[in-house]
Amino acid sequence: MDLQGKTIVITGAARGLGAAMAKRLAARRPKLALVDLGADTLADTAAACRELGAEVKTYGANVAKEADVVALFDNIVRDCGGVDGLVNNAGITRDALLVKFADGKLAAKMTIEQWQAVIDVNLTGVFLCGREAAQRMIEGSRKGCIINISSISRAGNMGQTNYSAAKAGVAAMAVAWAKELSRYGIRVAAIAPGFINTEMVAGMKPEAREKLAAGIPLKRIGEPDEIASTVEFILQNDYVSGRVLEIDGALRL
Repeated sequence: MDLQGKTIVITGAARGLGAAMAKRLAARRPKLALVDLGADTLADTAAACRELGAEVKTYGANVAKEADVVALFDNIVRDCGGVDGLVNNAGITRDALLVKFADGKLAAKMTIEQWQAVIDVNLTGVFLCGREAAQRMIEGSRKGCIINISSISRAGNMGQTNYSAAKAGVAAMAVAWAKELSRYGIRVAAIAPGFINTEMVAGMKPEAREKLAAGIPLKRIGEPDEIASTVEFILQNDYVSGRVLEIDGALRL
């Protein structure tokens, strides 16, 4: 896909990986539809992307709410003329052990609220955005591309039952959608990042960061632009579909 003039939707674009993806793609001069819970939170990302040459629209939406997502994609089609690409990046964490015991007694357990909040945003939100994007691509006769952002945690990570389940789900959905949507010329893939230098990792104590990096075969934490460049590669390579690219410095061997 030649990205110039194409409409690319990025959810969770206010900061972190989403902002890095938007800035990376902006130099290709697409139409960027940037999405986060509040449109006002996207001001910095939008300004940076405009400086790089992209046409930018910003939208506030809760991806876990069907009505919000349907309205979001209706508005994007109205404003931009259609949808050519989607990066399903929006996500949250609510970490907790499944059950925690102290001195033989139950001390805590993952609550249904912690479970449901992550499933709603990280799994249902990806489903809703993918469904609505695919519909608009087909209706507009556009051979588009959908990218789901999974995680190394899709293999199972301690304290992340909810997050691991959701990230495994979005990887599986990418494969299912690639098979279903290929007849329309729509490609679907997923990216499973390892430990990346986002705000959460950057805020760790230096000794904790060093320990984290030491456990990665490449001996360093990944950079957001390294995930963004993978998004760019998938969008531009018209023969990539149905695969999950693990960008983790060889951490998951």
